Amino acid sequence: MTRKSGKEERRGRRWLWICLTLLAVLGLPAGCLAWGAYSLGESGREQPVPCDKAMEYAKGALPAGARDARCSGAHWQDTYVRAEFRMERAGAEAWIAKTWPTAQPSEPCDTDLCRDVDYNHADPSSMSVKLTYEDGETALVRLFAHGT
Repeated sequence: MTRKSGKEERRGRRWLWICLTLLAVLGLPAGCLAWGAYSLGESGREQPVPCDKAMEYAKGALPAGARDARCSGAHWQDTYVRAEFRMERAGAEAWIAKTWPTAQPSEPCDTDLCRDVDYNHADPSSMSVKLTYEDGETALVRLFAHGT
């Protein structure tokens, strides 16, 4: 086995340090750019969220007996949540009035009942809820809350 001379050994270490320096100088920014591109691509994408969190953001809570609940949300520069569920028709209007007492009728309304709340620079800044009577027993509730 031949042993490298001190000069050859230093040259080998020098190339190792040059390679490591180039990797740090070029690799770190490239990695940051890749991470930023991925993060930007994922931001604003609507994703499922727990309905209790979505309703909390909308300053409410799911009513007792709510079923078929599906909630989603997105966040980038603005945050929004959507919730959709079914509840007993008999208590639907009263639940909306109790949960959001400052809600105002919204026009035009393409469903059986539409209400809007403007929180005036709070988070969320606005919320709308739409109620559709599906049959004699059931109401479909759709909620959208938006904030900055």
